[in-house]
Amino acid sequence: MVKEIASANERRRSRLSLTALVGAAFGGLVTLAVLIVLFMAVMANRQNTFSLLNDKSILITRSLANQVRENLDSVSQAVIALKRMFDGGQISGSDFDRMKLALNGAILANSVIDVIVYTDLEQNESGIYRSETGKLWPFQRQAGPEIARLYVLPDLGVDSPPTWGPLTEVQGRIYANITVPLVRHDKLVGYLTAAVSTREIGDAVRQMDESDDETVFIINGDDKVIAHSDLNTLRKAESVEGRLPADVKELGDPVLALANGMPTLNSFKEAELAGVDVRRVDLPENGDAFIVMTSKVEGYGPEPWIVGEYFRATSISREISRLRGSLIVGLFAAAISFLLALWMARRVARPLKELSQRAGFVGKLEFDHVRPLERSRVSELDQVALAFNAMVVGLKAMNTYVPRTLFRKLMRIGLGEATQAREADLTIIFTDIAGFTSLSENMTAGETAAILNEHFALLVAAVEAEGGTVDKFIGDGMLAFWGAPDARADHAQAALRSCLRMAEAVHEANRKAKEDGKVPIRLRVGVHSGHAVVGNVGALDRWNYTVVGDAVNVCSRLQELGREVAPDDELVILASADTVRRVPGIEGVEPAGSHHLRGRRMRIDVWRVGYGARGMLDGAAGDEPAVGVA
Repeated sequence: MVKEIASANERRRSRLSLTALVGAAFGGLVTLAVLIVLFMAVMANRQNTFSLLNDKSILITRSLANQVRENLDSVSQAVIALKRMFDGGQISGSDFDRMKLALNGAILANSVIDVIVYTDLEQNESGIYRSETGKLWPFQRQAGPEIARLYVLPDLGVDSPPTWGPLTEVQGRIYANITVPLVRHDKLVGYLTAAVSTREIGDAVRQMDESDDETVFIINGDDKVIAHSDLNTLRKAESVEGRLPADVKELGDPVLALANGMPTLNSFKEAELAGVDVRRVDLPENGDAFIVMTSKVEGYGPEPWIVGEYFRATSISREISRLRGSLIVGLFAAAISFLLALWMARRVARPLKELSQRAGFVGKLEFDHVRPLERSRVSELDQVALAFNAMVVGLKAMNTYVPRTLFRKLMRIGLGEATQAREADLTIIFTDIAGFTSLSENMTAGETAAILNEHFALLVAAVEAEGGTVDKFIGDGMLAFWGAPDARADHAQAALRSCLRMAEAVHEANRKAKEDGKVPIRLRVGVHSGHAVVGNVGALDRWNYTVVGDAVNVCSRLQELGREVAPDDELVILASADTVRRVPGIEGVEPAGSHHLRGRRMRIDVWRVGYGARGMLDGAAGDEPAVGVA
């Protein structure tokens, strides 16, 4: 007997356990594969980032350069056309009335030209200029506009080409100017000058600034800023005048002040070949990094125009950069892992493949697609099947009481970090059915539950459509919030959009209820934005992911206030001023007065949100917000 037991133990020791086999082989292989995939993905993302930045730098700078050229070339073409008329004798400085008609036509045909001046050899000036109101004014042998008086004619001869002079500043506006010589019978008889304000170019620059993280600019020479898309932001800073033109060191933009002294980046060879310089600027005061890309536009004055844009630099970790040298080792390890995986897959792939497929459905919380695993004669696989089936049953039961969308958010962000109680800036809504107690007096328990279930289904759909989190159902009321567990800056807009969805859904449900002879539902909704504690609250093994705090109480009081503001309306949405002010440009709301809510010492301004409210609808409803922890 002892020999038989020893022999059995010996046979057991001579075989490899499936648990050890899967744990050591597949665990190691998966870990290795993940590391390789992560490394390759980071490298690919880095290369893609620089490729896109190269393309973007070329596209943006070319667009800016083309915008400058289009404005200035149109002026050049107009002046050249007028020169032909002067040189051909069709118009002359001695016949002002006829010349005035030609100059009028040129300036009307080109909206960017502000003044055209004819100067004879005795320095007498006459021409047309456009006033601030857009009206055209002629002047002859008298004091012309200030731009004409400040401008100094270049030294031009009979054969001189159209010549762009230096930029001229007049009353806070910057003018570019071009002069051509006027020739009759091979003799110089005068000069024709056209001046154009850079305001139009500045407007085009601001239109090309597509986000808050980008800044577009134009510099004349090396140090004179003549256009800046974030000028209003700079003006808000203390001790910064924020006027153009301005020295690049005095404008108040720290990125432009440091950019010219930084070396170009080696990773932007493609952009460099296209004439675009790309630099990285690190601000010493806060450590922020920016990518600055510039391109020169020459031929429009003694100094080149530098057009460009800067934005926040993409973060690339130093550790990933150090992994470049191990790429060959990783590829070799991937090949070895592949061969080992093929050999191991013949032994264990079949039973584990089914487990993997069903685990994928579990990971997506798609429990309807998960069928129970069949029992196995292999002890370890049989235990896995039993444990997996028990897990699925438990998860299905848990999913009945935990909202699926909330669970997905917590799993995506990380349960440990996301569920930890913390203070966050949220927007909260509280709903309640007006008079539901009297409405349900003559209903059975089943009928009451059916009405509530149908009603809550409409509200939950509206909340989830805008990325919100349903906290709990309290009798015939519902508490929901935005801004946690995934942080988002537009939580007030999302909450108000959800309220409008609720209004539409309740209105449609009441219409059907009236057609079926049922009693319609009247709903009150309170909306408030502020700081609250969100996370796991409870004790021992009974926890709720919920929101608590004064902001919740204010929201509940706003909902109760609905019975005073609009007691007979089908639906009333009352929002605090803290919520409304977070939605710039909102329309369709009206003040509902300042009220003293129960439990609050200070009065609170209340707004009623109408069905046709606008202003909070920027962005697609239900867009997935950026993942982060509130």
